[in-house]
Amino acid sequence: MMRQIGNRSGRAMVAAVALAVAAGPAAAGPATLPAIVPTPVSMTLAGGNGVALGDAVVLIAAPGTDPETVALVRSVLAAAGVTAVTTASRLPGTLDRAYVIVGTGEGGIVRDALARSGATPDTHPEGYTIASRAAGRGGIVTLAGHDADGLFHAVQTFRQLARSGMIPALTIRDHPAMPIRGTIEGFYGAPWSMADRTRHLDFLATVKANTYVYSPKDDPYARDRWREAYPAATLTALAALATTARRNHVDFVYAISPGPSVCFSDPADARALERKFGALRAIGIRSFYVALDDIAYTKWNCAADQAAFGPSGAEAAGTAQARLLNGVQADLTAKDPAARPLIMVPTEYYDAKETPYKAALRKTLDPRIVVQWTGTDVVPPAISVPDAQAATKAFGRKTLLWDNYPVNDYAQTTGRLLMAPYARRQAGLSAELTGILSNPMNQEVPSRVAVTGVAAFGWNDAGYDADRTWIAAARALAGDDTRATAALLTFFDTQHMAPTFGSQPWQEQAPRLKAALDRVRDAIAGGDPAARRASIAALTRTADDLAGAPDLIRSGTVDPGFAAQSQPWLDAMQLWGRALQLTAAGLDAAERGNAAAPRYFADAGRLAAQAAAVRTIPGATRFDGTVRIADGVLDRFVADAPGLIAPVAPIAPAG
Repeated sequence: MMRQIGNRSGRAMVAAVALAVAAGPAAAGPATLPAIVPTPVSMTLAGGNGVALGDAVVLIAAPGTDPETVALVRSVLAAAGVTAVTTASRLPGTLDRAYVIVGTGEGGIVRDALARSGATPDTHPEGYTIASRAAGRGGIVTLAGHDADGLFHAVQTFRQLARSGMIPALTIRDHPAMPIRGTIEGFYGAPWSMADRTRHLDFLATVKANTYVYSPKDDPYARDRWREAYPAATLTALAALATTARRNHVDFVYAISPGPSVCFSDPADARALERKFGALRAIGIRSFYVALDDIAYTKWNCAADQAAFGPSGAEAAGTAQARLLNGVQADLTAKDPAARPLIMVPTEYYDAKETPYKAALRKTLDPRIVVQWTGTDVVPPAISVPDAQAATKAFGRKTLLWDNYPVNDYAQTTGRLLMAPYARRQAGLSAELTGILSNPMNQEVPSRVAVTGVAAFGWNDAGYDADRTWIAAARALAGDDTRATAALLTFFDTQHMAPTFGSQPWQEQAPRLKAALDRVRDAIAGGDPAARRASIAALTRTADDLAGAPDLIRSGTVDPGFAAQSQPWLDAMQLWGRALQLTAAGLDAAERGNAAAPRYFADAGRLAAQAAAVRTIPGATRFDGTVRIADGVLDRFVADAPGLIAPVAPIAPAG
């Protein structure tokens, strides 16, 4: 479970982040275990000197290594300050500089390099080994993938290790806990642009995710007009996305939603599905998905289904859906024996209660077909191992978790970005699930905060740390800048609430800010003048952090897409920060007996009203509304502050 960080002040968080993101050449001293996200399965320091990359490195790529992976290694080296990269085909007996060896574990040069470092290869799918040892006047850094995907993941870890230019002597053996990890663009409202999707695929590579499902609800050719062929321009755009996905070792999955109009018993509709998938296969897409969520199974779309399956209802719907999907799976296998199994999302996609519908799927659906499940509810506050075991029993197979976080397309999320750490998913779920896909927000870049957590949990649920991953997500968005990282974390805290379809959120709002404001309330109530003044001074610093964070986020260091997609929230946050600054000034004046206090409080109230009136970007999300910034915490404190210290009594005139 997530550890609370709310008891840290803004300044303390800045100091903590400064330590976490410190970059540059490694200082003299003992080697320290680096922070890698996702957390590797095994990472141990080997002792001795690390490998300084310096400005000249020899790169050895084993025969058959993907040229794009080699190019990625070169870009990592360049970012680490290496200006000269020469190539070789073998390791010399004596090393005069750093050698980086890249390839799969079956290559002879890779086996030799691992042996010289005393390391053994990881043998799991998508697994990799990294071994680094100093030798002579140089050293060896070996990136050994079990397969091409594993090697690509190794380079993503090397990217994190190489930031300082000094690779500690260590061995990493790593592989994913869950076979499927990534996102499903399955929200309602404004879809991502093709540019958003391209950037998202590039991002998924950095967190070792391997799956993206294209399932925008507003694509008419995937839903209402699913039988029709795509226009040529759309096919070209989808082909480009599929190419980007392959380059990033991400499986591009195309989802179709025929449920509102399909006739399950009509061979023509089955052929229409096969024809649609065939056209997409021709442009390089090899993984497919049929979505049957958010439809009614209390009526048939055609009379033929009544004749084939009997009166409409849950059990008949399960049988009809299985029959259609089994045919699609058989066709996919016949046309592409190497194709991944079909994925489906059922009409009863949440909870694990036994029902006639689930029983029909369990009995009839081809066991190769992957079933998605959203947990104990549409937006579950927590998911446990027993929950997943119950789903396995209900559907007759391990399920693929569709986690509706951080999606913000339902009424309870109006005016919110959902940016709390990914939490309350139990370690051990990897043994009960085939994988996990996050349903992100309409805002692609802000979604990366939670998606980083989802990917890290899917990679290593046993070693997952929600708070550390949250900080790492901020650091990545900030380009490793310390002040920008702290500003992002201040902003994330104001967007911490995670609603559900129930009455209570599953993550509270602004825990760090609330703790700081509660300390002020407690100090003022305690009656100690020195403590009151110290707490008001701390409040001023908190307000300064809050008011200053938006400009830091918009200064150019943070990913510009984040600032653009969060624009009204940043505007409102700045106004709220200024309101809190005035509130602190009012409390300070009241504490000193200064008659100006009411004026400060009145000005704070006016700014708070302006902040509360800021609206979301029209059409950007399914529900437009006013922006929420630490609501229930910040607004309440600003409103309560004038009554915390008695006003100065007016002096009666003499005589």
